[in-house]
Amino acid sequence: MAAAIDRATRWNRYWDKKSRSYDREMGFFDRHLFGDSRQWACRQAAGHVLEVAVGTGLNVPIYGENITLTGIDWSEQMLDIARCRAADAGREVTLRQADAHQLPFDDAVFDTVVCTFGLCAIPDHVKAIDEMIRVLKPRGRLVLVDHIASSSAVARGVQRCLEAVTVPLGGEHFRRRPLTHVRTTGLVVEQTRRFNLGLVEWVSARKPEAA
Repeated sequence: MAAAIDRATRWNRYWDKKSRSYDREMGFFDRHLFGDSRQWACRQAAGHVLEVAVGTGLNVPIYGENITLTGIDWSEQMLDIARCRAADAGREVTLRQADAHQLPFDDAVFDTVVCTFGLCAIPDHVKAIDEMIRVLKPRGRLVLVDHIASSSAVARGVQRCLEAVTVPLGGEHFRRRPLTHVRTTGLVVEQTRRFNLGLVEWVSARKPEAA
């Protein structure tokens, strides 16, 4: 348990420090790998929206004007940048530090839960997805975008090598595939798209009506 706490603390410090270069790095990947992933994810959002791992708030200016947005992240320095971005965009957003493994919200309170390029760095992404589903209302929508295990064996080999560095350093994984777990949860998968050697995947799934 102590080792896990020490690891989480180290990763938290890593992402606090990463906040200084995060926008620049993600801008490169948005242009050359991720395409219009953020725009697609934000178009799926409606009503009361929770963004998990909101980071520096790169999605905040993209959301439609008719939503109410709450964002959580475990890095306060990331959140400070997100608050400035929201203010610059003239958006009222509730931003708070929280753990994706234990979301500080009641059951069934959000119409949409969004996570873009965040599950790769959440220690237990399965538990985080289960928490996202818990806070969704019946008929609510889960929207996930992430880089995943490539459909190319060569690319997966490169990803495996990268993880030898990125997982110990910041807990960042390259070979996860959130859709695999989503399909076991009872959600109705409505849209998926996988592209760029299978490195990027979009998922939109609906929570069934309550019994």
